[in-house]
Amino acid sequence: MNPFQPGAEIHTGDPFAPVASEKSPIRRLRGRFGAAVSLWTTPGPAGLTVSSMLVADGDPGRVLGLIDEESDFWDAVAEEGRFAVTALTDADQQLADRFAGLMPAPGGLFATGAWTETEFGPVPAGAATWAGCTLDAHRPYGWALLIEATIATVHLGEPAPPLLHHRGRYHRLAH
Repeated sequence: MNPFQPGAEIHTGDPFAPVASEKSPIRRLRGRFGAAVSLWTTPGPAGLTVSSMLVADGDPGRVLGLIDEESDFWDAVAEEGRFAVTALTDADQQLADRFAGLMPAPGGLFATGAWTETEFGPVPAGAATWAGCTLDAHRPYGWALLIEATIATVHLGEPAPPLLHHRGRYHRLAH
């Protein structure tokens, strides 16, 4: 078989992604910073992979996140007023891709895997670390929606290597 026949090559990247020089300088700057990947879920259920987030210590603690205003997740949070934030590990790449819309989700986002129901939304069964949050405020911020929330409960399990995203790919921490 001739490996240069149409369809004989598997791309290592997104063949439809814009060339780096055509991306906005702000997007390219953001790509230079590594970010922990989290899963935000809410009753409904709805969920979204989020890496643009910040946890602020205080009494009470707070969570800030940038999300897609047109997502099903935002529609559900706006109605419910609460959500769960789960810290993903490097074993959760497919879960992250599914909730980011990068992987098919036959039967819906929550059809695969086991889930634990909480008052803040479903959390992946076995998730070591997650927080339940209540929505305080939201506003447009750049091309996203800035969500401000109070942390109502924290569940801390054994520390695990986080799922990190840098320049369009997942990475593992060197141990």
